[in-house]
Amino acid sequence: MGVARPRVGVAVLTMGDRMPELLALLDSVARQDEPAARIVVVGNGCALPGLPDGVVGVELTQNLGVSGGRNVAWQRLREFGDVDVLVDLDDDGLLVDADVVRRTADLYETGTGAGAGAGRRGGARLGIVGFRIADETGRTQRRHVPRLRAADPMRRGPVTTFLGGGHALSMEMLERTGGWPDAFFFTHEETDLAWRALDAGWDILYEPQLVLQHPKTSPARHAVYYRMTARNRVWLARRRLPAPLVPVYLGVWIALTVARTRSAAGLRAWFGGFAEGLRTDAGPRRPMRWRTVARMTRLGRPPIV
Repeated sequence: MGVARPRVGVAVLTMGDRMPELLALLDSVARQDEPAARIVVVGNGCALPGLPDGVVGVELTQNLGVSGGRNVAWQRLREFGDVDVLVDLDDDGLLVDADVVRRTADLYETGTGAGAGAGRRGGARLGIVGFRIADETGRTQRRHVPRLRAADPMRRGPVTTFLGGGHALSMEMLERTGGWPDAFFFTHEETDLAWRALDAGWDILYEPQLVLQHPKTSPARHAVYYRMTARNRVWLARRRLPAPLVPVYLGVWIALTVARTRSAAGLRAWFGGFAEGLRTDAGPRRPMRWRTVARMTRLGRPPIV
């Protein structure tokens, strides 16, 4: 017998303040030429009035953040038992093409990302597919290309991380890696999951033909961005890096942050978050293997930057 066609479920988080955008996104999901097996919307501390037929709503009494909310969506899809691949989409995004679900299922049906590296290592599987994020003009910001050499956003291939706004995750991979890091709340949760997936032998593919249209924004628009990005970066290093790389990674990011940040208030918040990351519990420490460090280096992004 052949491999069964993967069943794709869609999950969306919302805080209830983008209902027109959310409904437009859900309409674009409904117009896919291969229907999603399930669609779940999680209200992160908000009510969910007027969802379309067939969309399952989960209303949380408090905002659990990106990590916690996505874990709720994942667990809800697990309960149905008929989803093999989970597609997460930002609530202000839009699927401009009608073939995203079908092409995602195609990728997972083959089991590899057509060059993602499984054949070379014998046994690695496709765990994560990162979508391309483009604004209304079709342009992709440099920060949205998940590699250091970001000149060409259309270059497809294996990478070491992915974007939170639009991506696909193997349900089996989530089971084996443990899902999203709840405590992170917001920022760097994708990197924590990506590093665990790579260390467990899964592949991450950047597929620019899978597009989520998203308004052009800056991550610093969120008031807590500077503090949380610093705190979570420290936690990430303490949780996932071999001991010799922890000071290297943190030192590189101190230098980059000082060089890039133009806001004095932002820098104060960043260093406050950095100190918080050092003095608070980072969670269980399970550092990646050195062969994973070598693999990430071959892929063009060693875990020091």
